[in-house]
Amino acid sequence: MQINIGCFYFIKDSFFDIIDDSELMQNKENGNKRPCYYCFKSKTYDDIIWFIPVSTKIEKYQKIYNYKIQKQIKLGKKPSIDTIVFGNVANTYSVFLIQNMFPVTKKYVESQYIKNKVAIRLSNKLQTEVIYKANKVLNLYNHGMKNIIFPNVDKILEQLLSNNN
Repeated sequence: MQINIGCFYFIKDSFFDIIDDSELMQNKENGNKRPCYYCFKSKTYDDIIWFIPVSTKIEKYQKIYNYKIQKQIKLGKKPSIDTIVFGNVANTYSVFLIQNMFPVTKKYVESQYIKNKVAIRLSNKLQTEVIYKANKVLNLYNHGMKNIIFPNVDKILEQLLSNNN
């Protein structure tokens, strides 16, 4: 399967069976494919694609976002949140959970998110914002701020790369 960077995909259940991380947002049952994930290419590894979960639980994540803003204000900082981004996906206001992103190899990509026979894409502005913030968060993670991303990215990468998954 060709993976088009900047599009949305679903992950195979087998990924979650092999990668045992309680912080990963698991696939939902009851016949619905969700969550869908926004993807972008790794700058470091050719075979790795980063996947950012996308949710429509705006109220839940707006509260978390607001809490983070207030916490930064109390610390005397100019508020800047890079781990949660809001925007429209297929005419639905959604939230990109950069704090929950994780690496995947092509082997575990199930299918592309298609609506009305068209691949779902982002506006250029939103795509630029999401990828910029995701790379910024990854940079912080790689420089020791391990709690900025909930899944254990190092362990997942090690597992994917060592097992040629």
